[in-house]
Amino acid sequence: MTITADGPVSRMRWALADGWSVARRDLVHWRAQPMTVVFGVGFPIMITLAFGYLFGGAVDVPEGADYFSFLMPGMYGMTMLFGLGATMVAVATDLSRGVTDRFRSMPMAPSAVLIGRAVADLLHSVLVLAGMLACGFAVGWRPESAGGLLGGVGLLLLLRFALLWAGMFLGLLAKDPQAVVAIQTLEFPIGFLSNAFVAPGTMPGWLGAVSEWNPLSSTVAAARQLFGNPGWGGDSWVAQHALTMAVVWPVALTVVFFVLSVRLYQRLDR
Repeated sequence: MTITADGPVSRMRWALADGWSVARRDLVHWRAQPMTVVFGVGFPIMITLAFGYLFGGAVDVPEGADYFSFLMPGMYGMTMLFGLGATMVAVATDLSRGVTDRFRSMPMAPSAVLIGRAVADLLHSVLVLAGMLACGFAVGWRPESAGGLLGGVGLLLLLRFALLWAGMFLGLLAKDPQAVVAIQTLEFPIGFLSNAFVAPGTMPGWLGAVSEWNPLSSTVAAARQLFGNPGWGGDSWVAQHALTMAVVWPVALTVVFFVLSVRLYQRLDR
């Protein structure tokens, strides 16, 4: 079968190539501003140590569980969530500085700028998660198997990839880095309204249901299962099918926010 220059396969190939060019721009910024990467890796480690050594004695964990074995999967999930703010700020900053307008004036696919941002931010998240895993091993956290470790890491990065697209949509919607600060405050209620630190069963009925259906809760619960770490369990359908929902939620969020982000990007001047 002959593939024409303007066929769907060719357009996808050029979109990916353009996206990688945009991603390389962000990687060059890492080399020029290494402290941004260092802070991005170091901040969640500092928060983890604060939770572990300052608040650990005051937090109830599943009976017989070691605190760090319980804590670390929750912190891995929270780290993926808090990357949402960094994506929003980066997108809004490029908009406010006119960088996005220059990209849009070039002959490239509308999705290329967003794909490039997604690739760069996902690579950054891999570094951050690697630092968090090193921190976990240093404080005594251990997964039960290498396969479980890889599976749990895969689910965490899948959630991060979905949140990347949500972050890009919100960054395009806000347009101004200052406005992003208000949106970033949503990270905290979303993060703490999950099973990362508190059992949903201890919350009021309706609030516990919201917590159990939080996409973060599914990823954290599934990661704990794969790592062989203690968790809260639960009798609800979503708690019993955490592994399934840890895939369904990110895929659904990716599809929805990818479409919304590309459409909003195309309509920036309207």
